[in-house]
Amino acid sequence: MKSFEKARPIGVSVAVAAGIGMALAGALAGGLSAAAIAQTVPDDGLPQTNLNIPANLQLFGKRDPNVRKPTAIVNDSVITGTDVDQRLALVAAANNLKLADGDRERLRLQVLSSLIDETLQIQEARANDIKVTSAEIDQSFERVARNFNKSVPEMRVYLRSIGSSERSLRRQIESELAWTRYLRRRIDPFVNIGDQEVKSIIARLDAARGAEEYHVKEIYLAATPDRQQQVFAEAKALMQEIQQGRRSFEEIAMARSDASTRAVGGDLAWVKANQLPDSLAQAATEMKVSQLAGPIEVPGGYSLLYLVDKRQILTADSRDAKLSLRQISVAFPKGTTQAEASNRVSEFANLTKNLRGCGDVAKVAAALGAEVVDNDSIKVRDLPPALQDMMMKMQVGESTPPFGTPEDGVRALVLCGRDEPKSGELPSMEQVRNQMEQRGVNLRADHKLRDLRRDAVVEYR
Repeated sequence: MKSFEKARPIGVSVAVAAGIGMALAGALAGGLSAAAIAQTVPDDGLPQTNLNIPANLQLFGKRDPNVRKPTAIVNDSVITGTDVDQRLALVAAANNLKLADGDRERLRLQVLSSLIDETLQIQEARANDIKVTSAEIDQSFERVARNFNKSVPEMRVYLRSIGSSERSLRRQIESELAWTRYLRRRIDPFVNIGDQEVKSIIARLDAARGAEEYHVKEIYLAATPDRQQQVFAEAKALMQEIQQGRRSFEEIAMARSDASTRAVGGDLAWVKANQLPDSLAQAATEMKVSQLAGPIEVPGGYSLLYLVDKRQILTADSRDAKLSLRQISVAFPKGTTQAEASNRVSEFANLTKNLRGCGDVAKVAAALGAEVVDNDSIKVRDLPPALQDMMMKMQVGESTPPFGTPEDGVRALVLCGRDEPKSGELPSMEQVRNQMEQRGVNLRADHKLRDLRRDAVVEYR
């Protein structure tokens, strides 16, 4: 944990933030319809479309993957190979991805698709006289830099160091601001939710009170009958890579998963057990938070399952307690030896162990030459699992033992206050209406972007 405020991952595609609350998210994302959950096992049948695709088709030629290289002209706007490389570097760095060659090429295609979407969004906004000023982009750039714990000049240096650029990040910022403004002007006013729909949602929430939900991520590997053993062995090998820290779950999901959640790192979001295949449902109910399970046999293949979190709808959870924390941290200068680091940690531990509450932090920080950061609104569940257990047992004024890494230095958290969670209350009609309207806006936005893609003239080079 480098700081209280995590850097927002720079996703491959642009998404409109919905900000759905805990109880409401359960109803809107899970309780209303299982169709909202990403498909876990691909359907072997042909979809019902008007394309007249034969079930047993014969290809009369081969697609050469080298014909289309990752550069494009989108309605006369040029996307260069450098644009793709710089955004790819930004995505990889922001999500801590270590990409093999094959994975890099697959992600490269996703990045190109994302850049095409961004271009279409900016073009559509401009066509509707929506402008984003340089000053607005500057402000957003500064906020992103703060999320990375950097000043604007430091952020520019950092972007160059990872093979990206300020221009690449500013382009993404512009597209997000322009598209959000476009949606607010051209789509928001036409999305209206009736009182009866809102009351229905609240009734379903009340009926689901106490039901458990699971935030899970999945890597699904399809396996035909003749490849069962091979795929099972591959799943075990991938599981070992994750457990040994060689690759992240999200990285492998994006590169290898055969499920429709591949693009979002395998994230199924919050689901109820009955929305999962039986074998995954059983695993989810038995797993602990932050546990990895698998390979689990599912229809058509095997899955690796990671339990991010779990909760009960409209029920108070101690991990929703809001903490007031003061972080004290000391960085290790470059070239610090193991012996020097150990001595520094020992000194740090002795001083923080004898802290007399948060009021004593400034004096200790001065003695250590340490940095102090405050956060008065972080929830227990937002901390790493090891710190969650510790925080729930700590008294106000106590400090955690030192933690950190040789790269990040050593730090400790001092508990200044704790606001216990209230018993779950039903959301108001206005809260439900706002979230339902946001979902409606997002759905129409997806349809609009689909239409823009269909009408666009895209020339690949």
